[in-house]
Amino acid sequence: MAETPKPCTDAGFSRRRFLRSGGALCLLPLAAVALPARASLEASASRRLSFAHTHTGEHLSLCYFENGSYLPESLGRVQHLFRDFRSGEAHQIDPGLLDILYEMQRLADREGSYEIISAYRSPATNAGLRRRSAGVAEHSLHLKGQAIDVRLPGFGTRRLAELARGLQRGGVGYYASSDFVHVDTGRVRYW
Repeated sequence: MAETPKPCTDAGFSRRRFLRSGGALCLLPLAAVALPARASLEASASRRLSFAHTHTGEHLSLCYFENGSYLPESLGRVQHLFRDFRSGEAHQIDPGLLDILYEMQRLADREGSYEIISAYRSPATNAGLRRRSAGVAEHSLHLKGQAIDVRLPGFGTRRLAELARGLQRGGVGYYASSDFVHVDTGRVRYW
C-alpha cells in the first residue's frame, strides 16, 4: 500500500549547524555530479527516511529526495551517519541504496526508523571482520558505500527480506540468527 508522499521539510535542520559540524566536506564529491532518480520511483515524489544507529546511538530523520532531485545536504548527513563506526571513516553512499530502503518501507507500510547494524566499512574494518567470520566478503559492497545491514522494528526481518527480494534491485541477505537484512545495489542475488 503506497502512502501519499509527505512534503519534505526538515525544520530541525539548519544549514549553519550542518556547516559547523563539518558536513560541507561530505558534499565535495557530490558538487559536480547530478544524481538521477531511479526510474521505478515517481520522479516528483518526496522521499524521507529515518534511522537509528545501533552502535553509535545516533538518530537521523530526513528528506533525501524532493522535486525530482537528490538533496546534497541530506546525502552528506547520510554519509556521516553511515560511516564506519569503528574507524570513523566516511564514504560516499549510493543514493540507490536509500531508494531501496524507501521502497521496502513503503511496501512494509511502516513509518519507523531503520536500525542500522552496519553500513560503510573501511578496508581495515572489513579485513578484520573477515578474519573473524567466513561470512564477510573480501570485496564487500559495504566497502563502496553500496550496502547496508538493517532491521525495521515491529516488522519481521524474514518478511523484510522477502520484500527486498521482490524489488529485484540488488543483493539481499537474510541473517535470521543476527536478526537483520543485508541490502545492496549490486547485481540481483539472494542468500
